[in-house]
Amino acid sequence: MPKEFSRSQRVVEQIRRELAELIRLEVKDPRVGFITLTDVEITPDYAHAKVYFTSMTGSEGVEDILAGLRRASGFLRRELGRRVRIHTTPELHFHSDKSVEEGSRLSRLIDEVVREDESRAQQHKDD
Repeated sequence: MPKEFSRSQRVVEQIRRELAELIRLEVKDPRVGFITLTDVEITPDYAHAKVYFTSMTGSEGVEDILAGLRRASGFLRRELGRRVRIHTTPELHFHSDKSVEEGSRLSRLIDEVVREDESRAQQHKDD
């Protein structure tokens, strides 16, 4: 039987969903364009939440996006407090999630090594 999600996991997922919707529909700052929220980590007392995002444009403009998110954080926290029923609405801390970009870089490196290995194997076969 699958293990049930803990309350904090459910709260984290609800915060992620609500923030994604608020950012997509309510934040008017042009710096906060096409981003995806990848994860939310919340402290046990719910006082702070780390919100991780990736940008559809890659690493370009991440500082501008961060500035826009930080500027909108008060609005986002207030709206989150209205939508999510928890005793403390967490202070939001935004962070760029480099894992997708790093994963893509590692994948390219692996592909490159495989091609070089195949090329060497083909050269030895031809010799």
